[in-house]
Amino acid sequence: MRNMFFTVLVCAIGCIVVAINQADARNVRYNFTSESGASHRITYSGKTSVTFKSPYRRGTIIIDTSDRALYLIMGKNTAIKYGVGVGRTGFQWGGTSRISRKAEWPGWAPPALMRKRQPGLPKYMPGGPRNPLGARALYLGSSLYRIHGTNERHTIGYAVSSGCIRMLNEEVIDLYNRVSIGTRVIVRR
Repeated sequence: MRNMFFTVLVCAIGCIVVAINQADARNVRYNFTSESGASHRITYSGKTSVTFKSPYRRGTIIIDTSDRALYLIMGKNTAIKYGVGVGRTGFQWGGTSRISRKAEWPGWAPPALMRKRQPGLPKYMPGGPRNPLGARALYLGSSLYRIHGTNERHTIGYAVSSGCIRMLNEEVIDLYNRVSIGTRVIVRR
């Protein structure tokens, strides 16, 4: 009788653990591996206000590609943190730029080198809900890089782009409304 009780108890605990893990898995929006090779599992529930010590002025954007996060400095020691998708291996970059242009539902003309790597891409795709640049784009200097929306929610938190910074459409709209042309953007690797 005692063995049967322990068997039932172990099974019940196992079922509870499985149920908790399944519920947790539904809340996990992405997993990624850092440059060090360590695996990270992050629950992403959308943008959030965070404590963020920085010497930069209010309105500066800091993108931490290893953490897959974009920070908009809001004041001394505070920022809004957004989850992002970043450049895949061979397409990572870092440095400082400024927003040179803003566009709502931008059109997309893949660069010739990208079309060479992916022959099925169109020469031009008009803006709209099916466009890979999503709802908004913030162009970085004279480079080909942008901070832009995406329709592919599953890519947030991964290193999958050709160097652009991807955000959820609703979050890039929020960022777009908070910044202006000339905003400083710092990309850290």
